[in-house]
Amino acid sequence: MRHEVKVLLHKALDSLFLAIDHFNRPHERGRPEAVLMLIDRAFELLLKATIVHRGGKIREPGANETFGFDRCIRKCINDEGLKCLSEDDAFTLRTINSLRDAAQHYMVSLSEQSLYMHAQAGLTLFRRILKDVFDQNLTDHFPERALPVTTSPPQDFAAVIQAEFNDIKKLTKPKSRQRLQAKAKLRPIAIIEASLRGEDAQPGEAQLNKLVRGVAAGKDWTELFPGVASLQLETTGTGLTVSLRITKSEGEPIRLVGEGTPEATTVGVKRVNEMSYYSLGARDIAQKLNLSQPRLYAVSKALEIKSNEEFYKEFKFGKTVHGRYSPKALNYLRRKIPELDLDKIWEEHRPRKRRS
Repeated sequence: MRHEVKVLLHKALDSLFLAIDHFNRPHERGRPEAVLMLIDRAFELLLKATIVHRGGKIREPGANETFGFDRCIRKCINDEGLKCLSEDDAFTLRTINSLRDAAQHYMVSLSEQSLYMHAQAGLTLFRRILKDVFDQNLTDHFPERALPVTTSPPQDFAAVIQAEFNDIKKLTKPKSRQRLQAKAKLRPIAIIEASLRGEDAQPGEAQLNKLVRGVAAGKDWTELFPGVASLQLETTGTGLTVSLRITKSEGEPIRLVGEGTPEATTVGVKRVNEMSYYSLGARDIAQKLNLSQPRLYAVSKALEIKSNEEFYKEFKFGKTVHGRYSPKALNYLRRKIPELDLDKIWEEHRPRKRRS
């Protein structure tokens, strides 16, 4: 094993150990924030150790800084020879990363069961990657008694969210003057919902205020967060070998089919607000993918993004036409770009100047 890999792996394990240590501390001050920050750091270092161990690069030639967390995730999903994550795994990591971001830069409020759920799901994934990539057991590094401990482990994902939602409803009652705390409790649920859709996971103030109004108006959490309502917990094992995964519930998925498709049941499908669905402009997409807008144009043309109505639509306002992308397009581009030869695509599809 290369020296760089050993150091990265050692520091990843240090951060995971400290995350568990903070989780199990008897006092609450700063505990959720410390747990989220340390688990997030543990995974970023673990993914970088994995990439280097399998012969990949974690920085561009001549660059001073290594790749960010999201790019490491994409490489570990898409790059041949580096793959160690599934889409469900990526959802777990992006959720932890977004919760850490909210905890570090502003505020987030998690119940004890929610914090345990994310911590244990992270530990489960860390243990699997450590075994699959490095052929090491977590028990080689930690004593068997070392794991996140809770007196009331969650058994049902919906029950955890319902308990959170009951608290939020109390905070949004008239004259409660606790809406800031309500938004802090809504933020982690909104982060999970956005992560499921592949969107920017940090909810804005306008979105949180809208959610607060929805709660105050009596809407159920399954109506406000339909994606979250599709999740469930899978728990197996005991002690340090306990595994907890957050997965989508089984069931017959609803899919859109063309008119006249044999044996297809016809239902009415309506996008209530198409501008909300196609919520991203070219500049937004380009910034999130670290591309210039001309290069985004070339990639979109090569992948025929604009011919897919799930990804792109044009809106006409007066005499002006605006092209808009959906979060699905962003998620698709994030998966595909690491597989592409961007220089070749640029030569073939770059915008050409019109001849005068």
